[in-house]
Amino acid sequence: MAGNITLSRRDIDVLGKIRDPESSSESGLRLDPSLPKDPHVTDATVYATIKQRERELILSIQQAEMELAGLREKTLADAVQSYRTSVAELGKLIADHPQYASARNNRAQALRRLYGDDMLLEQVVPEGPADHPGNTGVDAILQGAAVGEQERAEAAATVLADLDRAISLLLPRSAAPMSPTAAKTLSLAFTQRAALYYATSKLLASGRQSSAKVARPEVRWTRVDFEEAASRDFAMGGRFGNEIARGLAVGTNPVAKLCGQMVQQMMKSEYGPEN
Repeated sequence: MAGNITLSRRDIDVLGKIRDPESSSESGLRLDPSLPKDPHVTDATVYATIKQRERELILSIQQAEMELAGLREKTLADAVQSYRTSVAELGKLIADHPQYASARNNRAQALRRLYGDDMLLEQVVPEGPADHPGNTGVDAILQGAAVGEQERAEAAATVLADLDRAISLLLPRSAAPMSPTAAKTLSLAFTQRAALYYATSKLLASGRQSSAKVARPEVRWTRVDFEEAASRDFAMGGRFGNEIARGLAVGTNPVAKLCGQMVQQMMKSEYGPEN
């Protein structure tokens, strides 16, 4: 068909829906810096106190990581134990302030480093860093100590419960505005859960088996279930501001990617200029 006809806004929206079924031209994120940084901790003084306590724990975790990586002089008697103690203190902070989502997101990240992104699967006793696919350096050291299968299963359940709760606490109703801080924490929670799901899908494809000891419905999922859930969560992470997650949403959904390319090519053939 002759002419320089380009794709309409509606055509572009249709293609966007194929790439990301949850997308919408009207679903843009609305940020309002005047809103409380956490919608459930609206008193600025209380928020500052909680945030300072959380910041100190994160700094202690980072100190342990830097010592384990050899990036600073050793001052801790046992850096791994110091790391674990700080994670336990994060648990106390969450118990004191159960609606504070940021601490849940940070505890989930710390536990993932301690137990690995294969925590939903049956345990493989490591003989060295090579037994933790993709894990090197600090991660391999943190996960090098032998842990019981029940401890590992409980950690997996805690990680996913923390991320589920952080998301439910911060996810806005309809197109309600959010504070930039809340949006960032929400995007990180979605992206973390997506990363865990995606890693699990890849390990299942390599022959690993889900752990029946993990008290989560995900252990009954198939590899495809994990991959699809990862793609959805990456898309949501992108929608709330994480550009890396936005790109991974399509990359982890090969069916949607292929369909989008096919439809785009057909529409260009139909409406685009002749060669």
